[in-house]
Amino acid sequence: MEFDGCITIALSKGRIFKDTLPLLSHAGIVPADDPETSRKLILETNHPHIKLVIIRATDVPTYVQYGAADLGVAGKDVLMEHGGGGLYEPLDLQIAKCRLMVAGVKDAQLSDSRLRIATKFINSTRRHFAAQGKQVEIIKLYGSMELAPLVGLSDLIVDVVDTGNTLKANGLVPLEHISDISSRLVINKAAWKIKHRGIKRLVDALKVAVDERSSEEKNHD
Repeated sequence: MEFDGCITIALSKGRIFKDTLPLLSHAGIVPADDPETSRKLILETNHPHIKLVIIRATDVPTYVQYGAADLGVAGKDVLMEHGGGGLYEPLDLQIAKCRLMVAGVKDAQLSDSRLRIATKFINSTRRHFAAQGKQVEIIKLYGSMELAPLVGLSDLIVDVVDTGNTLKANGLVPLEHISDISSRLVINKAAWKIKHRGIKRLVDALKVAVDERSSEEKNHD
């Protein structure tokens, strides 16, 4: 498949990258280097005009919004936190699925008047509790979220939950569902207009790959 013009795709290392690789391969795009072993932050591909930039997951929407990348793949949790300004979100890639949840000890009281919530999802947390008419004190943490209720730093946490095993291992349980999370393709609005032909071709190829994988999964069930 041929693509017109230079296209830059922002990706992050780890699960999202690994799950995106087969979709890109279906579109005929293969990185020249393995990002898990390469120190390069800009990876060439088998297409001379398509490059991958490897950045932190939380930075993907920013790179795309400001045009440093034309497209990117980001989790819905990251996009909810970012706000989505300057971005199109045309495709749910249905990868890296999880849930954004309120969690705490089993008998935690969600009705308390002034809850303290530990999370890195500040905006999403504030919106969730504001919709319930609750004022909460938010404590920003970057990791080891499950520790906060155990040592009295917070009443509850808001975090992404996959299997729930980490919560269970630390004596916590999911208490409220905020949102289902999966990774989405996002596009810079200006690039969509200027490089429309090449980007549209890529989006269409990715959509076919997503649909085919969904059909295969249904057939296995």
